[in-house]
Amino acid sequence: MSDLKKRLQEDLKNAMREKDNFKRDTIRFLMSAIKQVEVDTRKELNDADIIKIIQKSIKQREESANQYKEAGREDLYEKEMKEAEILKSYLPKQLSDEELETEIKKIIEEVGATSLKDMGKIMGVATKKLAGIADGKRINQMVKKILG
Repeated sequence: MSDLKKRLQEDLKNAMREKDNFKRDTIRFLMSAIKQVEVDTRKELNDADIIKIIQKSIKQREESANQYKEAGREDLYEKEMKEAEILKSYLPKQLSDEELETEIKKIIEEVGATSLKDMGKIMGVATKKLAGIADGKRINQMVKKILG
C-alpha cells in the first residue's frame, strides 16, 4: 500500500476520533475516488497516481467554488474552499515561483525552445517532470512569462 494511502487512512481514523465530520467526509470522498480508479483499472495505485486524483479533486473544488461565488452563495463557496485546503495538505510541497522559474528555464534550454511556438514541447516535458510539485496552470503562466 502506498504511503499516501496509509496517511489518508490514519487521518480518516483521527478525524473520526476527533469527531471532525467535515474532514472525515472530505477524506472519505477522496478515498472512494481512489478506490473507484483502482477498481476500474484493476491495479493498486501508487503515490503519483493518487496525487493526480487529488489534483483533479482540488481543481473541481476550486471551479465549483468560483461558480458559487459568482452566484452569491458564500456558504457553498466556503465549503468548497475548505475541502480544497484539506486536499492540498496531501500534495507534496509546491515549488515557489523562483524555483519554478529556474526549472522551466532548464527545460526550455533542454528542449531548445526559442519562442511561444514551442509551448507544446515545453509543456510536455514540464508537466511530466514537475508533476505533483507545480500544476499545469502555473507552469503555463511561467513559460509565457519567460518566453513572452
